[in-house]
Amino acid sequence: MSRTRIRAIFLKEIRDYRRNRQIVVTMGVLPLFFSIYPAIEIFALPASTAGALASKQPLVYMLGIPALVPAAIAAFSVAGERQQGTLEPVLTTPIRNEEFLLGKALAALVPSLAVAYGVFAIFVGAIELFAQSAVASAVLQGPELLGQLIFTPLIAAFSIWIGIAISARSNDTRVAQQLSILASLPSIVLTSTIAIGGLHATLHVALFFGVLLLLADSLGWRFVSPLFNRERLIIGTKA
Repeated sequence: MSRTRIRAIFLKEIRDYRRNRQIVVTMGVLPLFFSIYPAIEIFALPASTAGALASKQPLVYMLGIPALVPAAIAAFSVAGERQQGTLEPVLTTPIRNEEFLLGKALAALVPSLAVAYGVFAIFVGAIELFAQSAVASAVLQGPELLGQLIFTPLIAAFSIWIGIAISARSNDTRVAQQLSILASLPSIVLTSTIAIGGLHATLHVALFFGVLLLLADSLGWRFVSPLFNRERLIIGTKA
């Protein structure tokens, strides 16, 4: 594969994102939505009830950000270009399907990770400053912080491949975005269950889902590539 062609697709996507108000709004609104519950859960607790957090892991709820934001962005990767009429010129170049999809995936991954890590860092800082010290000590545990750092890119990559697969088969960006978000709901349900204490994220549970996500991310590229039919996309764009 050509790194030059992958980089060209990546840079083109980043420029398109900056000009697309809907994508910018999506990257700004969704993280705020996932900050509401842990904020209420953590900041409202007095120091005397910090022990109640022993059975909960409220920070895990914020893994919903790398589950939804990348899916919403990736939904524009192919369907958006079809609507804008810019897909056909790209597909008539010598670029390979794998290069095209990898460039698109990286362009969705980088800003998604920046948003997810940035919001999480701000939230951790707010906990240190405004939460009761006993509550902050109960919430900001080393394993949970490490899990957040590790699982954020794994979940984001998984959501991106789902979003690109749906986008490649859709003609409308809104439909693609809605379906991509809907397909990411199982990840949201799982992280929410862990956050409220319905499932405790032990080391074995973390390892199981970590390996599962790593495998899914590795196979996602191979799974999505056959779905990307250049002839169908070009004919559909002309039509």
